[in-house]
Amino acid sequence: MKKKVLLSASLFHALNDAATVTVPMIFPLLYSQQFIIKKYIHIGILSNLGLLITFLFQIIIANASHKYEYKYMLLLSYVGVCLSLTLMTFSGTFTTFLIIYLTMRIFNSFYHSVGLAWVSKTHSRKRMDFAMGIQSGSGNLGVLVAFVSSGFLAQSLGWQIPLYTWAVAGFILGSMSFFTVRKISTQSEDAFRPDFSSWMETLKSIKIYIPGFAFGGACWGTTVFFAPSLFNHKFEVPLGQTGLYLAAWIGIGTVMTYFFGFISQRFGRLKISLYAFSGATIFLFALGFAPVMELALVSLFFFGTFLFLVYPGFQSFVGNEVPSKNQAQAFSLSANVQMLSGALVVLIAGFLSDRFGINSPFIFLGILGIFVSVFYLAKSPHLAQKP
Repeated sequence: MKKKVLLSASLFHALNDAATVTVPMIFPLLYSQQFIIKKYIHIGILSNLGLLITFLFQIIIANASHKYEYKYMLLLSYVGVCLSLTLMTFSGTFTTFLIIYLTMRIFNSFYHSVGLAWVSKTHSRKRMDFAMGIQSGSGNLGVLVAFVSSGFLAQSLGWQIPLYTWAVAGFILGSMSFFTVRKISTQSEDAFRPDFSSWMETLKSIKIYIPGFAFGGACWGTTVFFAPSLFNHKFEVPLGQTGLYLAAWIGIGTVMTYFFGFISQRFGRLKISLYAFSGATIFLFALGFAPVMELALVSLFFFGTFLFLVYPGFQSFVGNEVPSKNQAQAFSLSANVQMLSGALVVLIAGFLSDRFGINSPFIFLGILGIFVSVFYLAKSPHLAQKP
């Protein structure tokens, strides 16, 4: 059962995250054409409201997850994502595009509450790092393929073709994920029914990890929504080539997360996390201040190397510490922290980009990284006692 759940969740994660980056990859083209997106703040509004919608529905889904089978929630999610991608191609105004995009983000809200929880529930503490690395790496792999394909398709065939392509690809991946677990029941007679007190109890148990999840969410959101414009507009890199660069960034992250279990056993989860925050911070500043494309590209790659060690590390901390009955709530809360921080920072990034240039959001992230790195360095003796 645990192998099937991990395979299903990995496919689910791949299609979910691929859809979330396919749409931002067409933003530079729409901005250049002054069609639908006419200012950087429009990107900020789309990303901000999209992340806020995801935040809201992750809470709703986690609260209702005990009532429904994982496989049926998966089915609803991927069908909704694929349909939304298709409908988005008919948009002609910013308002219409926004409404359909927000609808897609509702269906994107299932994985990080439900999928992650079931990976955690079906794997022992000894296998937790391995399982979290595999599912996280699979999500990154989906993003890698989406970056490459969407960039070249948008550049060559127009902004609608990547959306059509990933609607079809997402449906195929989703169907494979669904049929992998179609005979597995995830409901039980003594299913835990969350209430307000259990949410507060769960929040208290993971509160030390909140700054880390917030930093990770801010970095992910800003990079996905604004890095394409940074390379395409500031350094005049063609959109297809920009997609390749971002695919390489996520490819590095994929390798790091797939090998996270081994690295964690060798060096320890805490030490890796401390290096991840400080390394990401250094290269965010390098990316933000880079005067030439080559330095920006190298900085982006090293930034990814460190950033993508944060997610499986902190997910493993949470999975090991939170009781099984609270897992859906715990992963919903951690994902929601990422959504909220991402939503806030990408909105700020839109204003900063219009006012100070498209590179300024990455300098802002570097400043945030200093505070987060210092926080966890101070808390390292306490974290060293965690399982």
